[in-house]
Amino acid sequence: MSQGNIIISFESAWKYLTSLRDLCQSLCKTHDSSHHSPVFCVFSRAPIIQGIRTHRTNTWWDEHLTEDNASFLKKVITEEYKQQTTDKLSPLKDEPWPRHEWVEGSRRVGLVAVKLGMMPVWTKSGERQVVTMLQVQDCHVVKHLSKEEYDGHTAALIVGGKNVSPFHRPEGYLEVFRNAGVPPKQKLTTFCVSDNAIIKPGTPLYAAHFRPGQYVDVTAKTIGKGFQGVMKRWGFKGQPASHGQTKTHRRPGSLGPGGDPAKVFKGKKMPGRMGNIYDTTHGLKVWRVNTKYNILYVNGSVPGHRNCLVKVKRLTHTHTNSQVCEVKCTCPQVEYLFEGEGSAFIFSASVFTFSSVKLKKELCTVLSMPAQSLTLAR
Repeated sequence: MSQGNIIISFESAWKYLTSLRDLCQSLCKTHDSSHHSPVFCVFSRAPIIQGIRTHRTNTWWDEHLTEDNASFLKKVITEEYKQQTTDKLSPLKDEPWPRHEWVEGSRRVGLVAVKLGMMPVWTKSGERQVVTMLQVQDCHVVKHLSKEEYDGHTAALIVGGKNVSPFHRPEGYLEVFRNAGVPPKQKLTTFCVSDNAIIKPGTPLYAAHFRPGQYVDVTAKTIGKGFQGVMKRWGFKGQPASHGQTKTHRRPGSLGPGGDPAKVFKGKKMPGRMGNIYDTTHGLKVWRVNTKYNILYVNGSVPGHRNCLVKVKRLTHTHTNSQVCEVKCTCPQVEYLFEGEGSAFIFSASVFTFSSVKLKKELCTVLSMPAQSLTLAR
């Protein structure tokens, strides 16, 4: 009965549209004959009937699953991936890779972290520093690429961060993680490493991979700003605000020479889309490492929005205004203590490496000892 009612209502609606079309056509003819000008009518053509596909809430894999079954499957899959990681790293089945000695100029692997936000911190001397919190979530080494497989010059390690559901990934993508014995990751990135810094696939990486006082480079995709002018996009000065300027206050001005060559050169800074590109901030100091929650506190701002995935690696180049020097302690043993909630690093050494920028203040603050007992050796 309901189907019959739908057919009747559809036929009546079709008759109504047909009569309305005929009425509009007659009105258009009357208008054309009186004004002798073409008039476009929306009903001049036959109406097109098309279906609109509604949004499908359930995918094929959870179409016949209840909430209890879905939660049970997720729990089983999580335990299965944990068992895969344990079996992959078991020394009884596969021997661990040999460790090599550290030499000057070695390149270590980096991390994939999540940007949590910014906050202020204070040093022991009372100085206020603004830092960015980067949390290392489920970071694992996924694959090792030899020199022949990568570029012929250096080896590389593929690192993944932040676990994702395996139901929404293709089979070829999941096969990479099965070989490493780790869960699927949201982001994969490549780090060039030296031969003595190769790590076995499946090895977890934590925030303790870096230590306070080190300098890192952070790479992420910047926040998209949309289409912007040259003053906001490139920092142009703009034109005068008054005195003869007409609608030329925020324009770039001349785009090139008027003589020879009379053209606009490639790469000219002009208005366009701003942001949403990968950018790297170099030389950020690690102020604190929280081993309980795997959080790195790096100096200043970092590209990207909150909860975005960033790439953290050791500083690849040195600045000319911050020469690195060695600090030799005259006392036989010095304990370097870094305290914080959920984080503590205590180790003994006789040689420390610091930046020469504000060196005396850093020594007094970090080492908590008088600078008279320290000698510099460049």
